[in-house]
Amino acid sequence: MKQILIIDDSEAVRRQVAQTLGPAGYDVVEAADGMEGISVIKSAGPALVLCDLNMPRMGGMEMLAELARTPPLPLMVMLTTEAQPALIRRARELGAVGWIVKPFKADLLIAAVNKLTAGVAAAPAASAAS
Repeated sequence: MKQILIIDDSEAVRRQVAQTLGPAGYDVVEAADGMEGISVIKSAGPALVLCDLNMPRMGGMEMLAELARTPPLPLMVMLTTEAQPALIRRARELGAVGWIVKPFKADLLIAAVNKLTAGVAAAPAASAAS
């Protein structure tokens, strides 16, 4: 099962993404800001990261810049209420592969995640402790 990380300071948005992608066959993990997101990325290696732009402690753009310093960068899609072309351009320069404006349509989110993760191998299944 492919793992998707949602990074958003809104618990409601994280829950909505999990309720959308979980039934579509994805393992969804969550982080509340960019600092927590970096920690999850380094430990879990998700197939795709969906990341908000404006968050406390570390926002999405700052997180992208930090991750770009130590490649490889995971597949990153910004999921935000912002839609300014300059922000979208900057995110792409830092390595984001997509930009989805909230509120999102569930079918379109699933289609985008399916397309972006099509060539990504699923995470190995965790083995049960004996």
